[in-house]
Amino acid sequence: MTKIETSGQLALTGIRVLEIGTGSALAYAGKLFADFGAEVIKVEDGDGDELRHLPPLLNNAGQAPQSALNVWLGTNKRSVTLRGQSIEEHAWLSRLAMSCDVVLDARALREGVEILGHPVCRRSGDTASAKLPIEVYLTWFGESGPYSQFVGSDAVCRALAGAVHGSGAVEGPPHLPHDLQTGIVAGLAAFSSAVAALLGESDGSRRYVLSIHETAFTVVEMEAGMVQDGRHPLARLGVNRFCTTHPGGIYPTKNGWIGLFAHTLPQWSTLCAAIGRPEFANDPRFVSGPTRISHADEIDAFLQPALLTRTASEWFELLGSAKFPAVLVPTMAELLAQKVHRERAAFVPIESGASRFEGVGVPFPLGDAGPLRGGVAAQKGAHSEHYRSEAALACAAGRTRAAEGLQPLRKMRVIDLTMGWAGPLAARTLADFGAEVIKVEGTQYPDWWRGTHFTEEFYRDRLYEKNSNFALMNRNKLGVTLDLTHADGRALFLELVKSADMVIENYSTEVLPKLGLDYASLRKVNDRLVMVSMPAFGIGNEWSGVRAYGGTLEQASGLPHHTGFAQNPPSLTSYAYGDPIGGVSAGAAALLALLVQARTGHGRHVNLSQVECMLPLAAPFLIEQSLNGSTRGRQGNLHPVFAPHGIYRCAGDDAWLVVSVVNDVQWKSLATVVMAAELGLDAALWGVTARRAQREEIDAAITAWTSRRPAEEAMRLLQRAGVSAGVVKPIWDVLDDPHLRGRGFFRKVRRAHLGEYLATTPWFRESQEPLEICRVAPTLGEHSREVFSRVTGLTAGQVDALESSGITGTVATRKRA
Repeated sequence: MTKIETSGQLALTGIRVLEIGTGSALAYAGKLFADFGAEVIKVEDGDGDELRHLPPLLNNAGQAPQSALNVWLGTNKRSVTLRGQSIEEHAWLSRLAMSCDVVLDARALREGVEILGHPVCRRSGDTASAKLPIEVYLTWFGESGPYSQFVGSDAVCRALAGAVHGSGAVEGPPHLPHDLQTGIVAGLAAFSSAVAALLGESDGSRRYVLSIHETAFTVVEMEAGMVQDGRHPLARLGVNRFCTTHPGGIYPTKNGWIGLFAHTLPQWSTLCAAIGRPEFANDPRFVSGPTRISHADEIDAFLQPALLTRTASEWFELLGSAKFPAVLVPTMAELLAQKVHRERAAFVPIESGASRFEGVGVPFPLGDAGPLRGGVAAQKGAHSEHYRSEAALACAAGRTRAAEGLQPLRKMRVIDLTMGWAGPLAARTLADFGAEVIKVEGTQYPDWWRGTHFTEEFYRDRLYEKNSNFALMNRNKLGVTLDLTHADGRALFLELVKSADMVIENYSTEVLPKLGLDYASLRKVNDRLVMVSMPAFGIGNEWSGVRAYGGTLEQASGLPHHTGFAQNPPSLTSYAYGDPIGGVSAGAAALLALLVQARTGHGRHVNLSQVECMLPLAAPFLIEQSLNGSTRGRQGNLHPVFAPHGIYRCAGDDAWLVVSVVNDVQWKSLATVVMAAELGLDAALWGVTARRAQREEIDAAITAWTSRRPAEEAMRLLQRAGVSAGVVKPIWDVLDDPHLRGRGFFRKVRRAHLGEYLATTPWFRESQEPLEICRVAPTLGEHSREVFSRVTGLTAGQVDALESSGITGTVATRKRA
């Protein structure tokens, strides 16, 4: 890999990327490349990307209305327009692709997976020695399996992945988020795949195929573990009801909204004292999260009036000072004004023609390596002539295809100091691409996803080895234990760091500095070390000490103001949304930081804010606020462009179907299938605007049809007619989904103490077969002896001494008083 100097060079300078196809996943992956300095060539057909129609719209003089959201996604890219579908045009496009380092291809989302058999990258006689680019293909459901021929959409993929059913009122319908939220997750996955391949480019190029359906499952993977452990309620609990604890929602105050999460008993006691009801702190009904959720109405009866006595800002200050997980739940106007985000440049200027507005910055702060702070979106086709010149089509030589199964990160070592969901998910991403990830826990301070109720049973029956969530998040890792509060433990940890490429951690911001293990200290033993830290609001600002869970991050992003229905309060999803978003974002940032390290030879500290990682999901609403000075309220399950689009009741208990009609052809097919052919033949309804105006009549016709059929049958009938539709599957049904089972996305594995369970496989594939799980999650300290011997050179006797002094071990021990 060619090295670059650290003179303000952006991370991806010198990389050429072809972005071809449609959809927000593709556009966001390309944006990440462009905002870090890559030459991104966005190729559109004559009609342009469908994203150009998404509101809010810009109305520049002399130009067709343009989507501000698409402009944000298109900053710093080059724009090229296809000239039809001639043989000559395909040959030119293939030459352009062969001139690139990376091809991001989402044509399958519109043309079907058959397009994967006809890749845009084709060698001809005069380019036989040209280098093969890295190829990342986006599909709705992958190349194989029962759904592979389905007509997809972001909403349908999300519903079939189990990431819709759990949110919303008990009686339904469930909540359907903005399509961009699925696109952001899939875009991060595509970007991560390409960057991992760039890290391993000395092996040759790689081809990865991603399923948006499977990436969507990432956001609810925690619930898959809960189902297997018998801890899931197997029901939708209602608006702002979180299945593992209460209170875990959003409440009105004297002025503004406050987000609360009380998981532990000390947190609950703190909240009771703050609202002047200390008598409830040790009430047997409320001693744990699971018991409190069963008494949620009783709790809200005294909690809600108490919260109305102070403003949200006052509660945030009061509860924050007591280390209670509480945050402001800002509107978009309030969010744009928040100082902590302004200081971190979370909002950036965007330009298109004469229009100016603020968008969300890429939340990966790599210092002089980027990202760019804002930018300009090119006019459609502005660079078409340039990329048709012979000079622009010149191909580099020398890269062949890497052997399948050769992991791109196999020569890298990562020290994993993370706990819970977000951090372990980020580290797991690196492990799935082949990095040697060494997870460090303490026998007295194990990963809290092993369990937080430290009862006699917890230690006696090794319950800390029987949590499926921990097993899901920590596959492909080695596990060691070290007491970092002890000098000898810290010394051995530093020995591990000496040979590491990266340390990733998600401790509270004060922990590592107190231990003398902050980045400045670690860099003294390894000056090329990359470190990724990922607290809620980042390090070094007035909110750095805020305690947070995944739901807290979602609350602080302002996203709940645009989730759900107008008659309800700002609404959370039913899962800890901020955790998986923070995890996939931190994984992408870590890969990019490793690439910069490989190119420059220098390390850096990536000071990530997990709340900022949530902001791209809120981009449509933030942009609307910046442009118009206001936003529309919660829109329920309406789509900003597609119609009809929503969730429809089916025959059976709590059975629902997503229908997402993306064009007039699908509309006519839908109308025919639901026996409302007269609607399909009505020319007045051939446009989206007209159908939105007749929404109630159309929805009634669809509901009359779906309510007489099981959801699976309705989905099959509509899919057979070419209409994008999908069952709103609860997570416990997703585990038995015939498509995911047929593709081998779930694998039965066995682990000590836990027994057999369903594990997931990585969301990227080199072929139609899933990647193998190299090792199941480690038991506590399982690999301590092997790692300490191989990496640090300790003898068996030295490890015995560490065990006898309690610095390492394989059995959880009680915390010292």
